[in-house]
Amino acid sequence: MWEALQYDFMRNALLAGLLVSISCGIIGSLVVVNRIVFISGGIAHAAFGGVGLGFFYGFSPFLGAAAFASGASLIMGAVSLKNKHRADTIIGVLWAIGMAVGIILIDLTPGYHVDLMSYLFGSILAVPSADLWLMLPLDGFIFLAVLFFYKEFVALSYDEEFAFVMGVPVKTLYLLLLGMTAFSIVMIIRVVGLILVIALLTIPPFIAEKYTRSLGHMMLLSSILSICFTFLGLWLSYVFDITSGATIILVAGVGFFFSQILNFIKGKVEIPFRKQWSDHENH
Repeated sequence: MWEALQYDFMRNALLAGLLVSISCGIIGSLVVVNRIVFISGGIAHAAFGGVGLGFFYGFSPFLGAAAFASGASLIMGAVSLKNKHRADTIIGVLWAIGMAVGIILIDLTPGYHVDLMSYLFGSILAVPSADLWLMLPLDGFIFLAVLFFYKEFVALSYDEEFAFVMGVPVKTLYLLLLGMTAFSIVMIIRVVGLILVIALLTIPPFIAEKYTRSLGHMMLLSSILSICFTFLGLWLSYVFDITSGATIILVAGVGFFFSQILNFIKGKVEIPFRKQWSDHENH
């Protein structure tokens, strides 16, 4: 792996993985605790319409994806706030329309055949330096926004009604969260692709939640786990010459099941002690 660092593409891949992991840790934690994973999936798939739009009109596909993702997040947010019982239907419709529009526009793009695999499963090894300069301010904005509104996000995440009573702008923060989720998803698509984006966004926070006692610690541990999964996945993909995005997710999946096994063993070990302590109290 060390000899691979002499190449610009590998250094860019590692930096992209680092920047994406930071946003995954922060936004992914909020996505998990607010239970908006399905909305995040809808945003991710709707963003593909922007990819097709970018190819059809000749501008950056990721700028198109960012625009589509942002628009979809606002629509989904507004619908879920006004009519939560029907939100899943609207999200499913936008999910399907975004994918369909993207595929049709790519088909209609004259004289250019797009490698859909790079968008469906990521192309972290092809991340140019220009994309890194876009990821850096996005990470900075996400970090500062969450830092500034941290207490409000905690209130929103764990007791929405209490937050509303205390004067927290619940609707505005919710839409801000979805907007930041949209930008994070666009960055993650660059690394692991459209199909696998939700896995990287949710697996590290899900693991971290069981080992932390605050949202801030959950974000920190989730970011560290995401960095570890990404770097290890990159190393394995380099060694075995396999697809990097899928390898990163496979590593994250192994980490997920390993944490579940540890939790199961921990529970098995703790139960006899609790039972023994209970029996002692009864005597």
